[in-house]
Amino acid sequence: MERCEIVDPETHEVLDDGLVVYFAAPRSFTTEDVLELHIHSGRAIISAVQTALSRIPGCRPAERGEFTRRAFEAGRMDFTQVEGLRDLIEAETSVQRKLALHATQGITSKRFEQLREQIIYALAMVESIIDFGEGEGIEDGVWETAQDKVNELRLTVHAHLDDDRRGEILRSGIRLAIFGPPNAGKSSLLNFLTQREAAIVTPLPGTTRDVLEVSLDIGGMPVIVADTAGLRKTTDVVEAIGVDRAQQTAASADITICVLSLPEIISNPIPEAITRLISPTTVVLLNKCDIVHDVPQSTLSSLIPHGVDSCWKGSVNVGTGMPEFMQGLAKVLQSRFDISSNPEREPLITHARHRVHLESTLRYLEAFLQLGAEDVVIAAEELRYAAQEIGRVSGAVGVEDILDTVFKTFCIGK
Repeated sequence: MERCEIVDPETHEVLDDGLVVYFAAPRSFTTEDVLELHIHSGRAIISAVQTALSRIPGCRPAERGEFTRRAFEAGRMDFTQVEGLRDLIEAETSVQRKLALHATQGITSKRFEQLREQIIYALAMVESIIDFGEGEGIEDGVWETAQDKVNELRLTVHAHLDDDRRGEILRSGIRLAIFGPPNAGKSSLLNFLTQREAAIVTPLPGTTRDVLEVSLDIGGMPVIVADTAGLRKTTDVVEAIGVDRAQQTAASADITICVLSLPEIISNPIPEAITRLISPTTVVLLNKCDIVHDVPQSTLSSLIPHGVDSCWKGSVNVGTGMPEFMQGLAKVLQSRFDISSNPEREPLITHARHRVHLESTLRYLEAFLQLGAEDVVIAAEELRYAAQEIGRVSGAVGVEDILDTVFKTFCIGK
């Protein structure tokens, strides 16, 4: 690294006083000779330097993701590392950063490669039977051993697929929907979570008529919080559309918060439209506890909807009980989605295409297990296809058809 003047090659005008760093091949990000100019960030300086560079023969602006693509094509990175780098650039929370960093470090690709190596190991046993046959220098029970190995792999792959899409959810954001009856305090809760007036709050029922989404960091995890319309029967056409959207949003969310007015449910049963949406992923906030006093614990317990494990009493407007609610909500999210407490629970699948290839791998493994020793040639092909599907995750097997799509999502200069 050297400090130097940045000079226009034609006019010899000094454009800036900066730094220059030279990376000799192959010890650079792309494995090529790379020269970096470190200049001040003023628009006029950047424009002048770019204009000067454009006049040098063969010098042009990089395409989106071009540096990363060159690194990939030179073997510096595999495809999961490329995806990890993109996710690292876009990470907004600590959990997203950890997942992406592990991918860029090659940890994810190693886990996929271990699966692929085990499939190839089983394939080698099957092909030994094809080449020599049992009894010709091959130990007895090779076919049975291969079957046992493939069955273990089948269970492993199935376990990765049966992860409730935790990796994809953490990468894109946990979808959390707030639902409940009108005037229960749903929009007030959204404003409390965002610490700003994100939603309009009035005493009039039916104020919220559409789904309002806000991205937040709760306990280090990315959460997309959706405020929805109050659930009730209505003759208002616009509000009815909002109620329908609220039901759809709550039904498709990864986790939901049911906000109920404590004074209201003490005297009236919870409407069926609300209880119908309560699921094992629902937590409950009994709001407006500042209005009622000295409610016996036995009464509170009887008010909690059936099937709800997590419930808090609080007041969004006054703040009573809200610290406990936030701590409890963070614990619920962490128990279901967090990776920091137990690295072994870190999801392997973080992109939809990973799931597609693992699903195909599982089908080939299951097809192998359906075959007998008399179909050993076909069985070997099933394992070969399974290994190829795993290889497509890291790019060990051709992924040319999706390269352009991935690299175009990078920023220019990366």
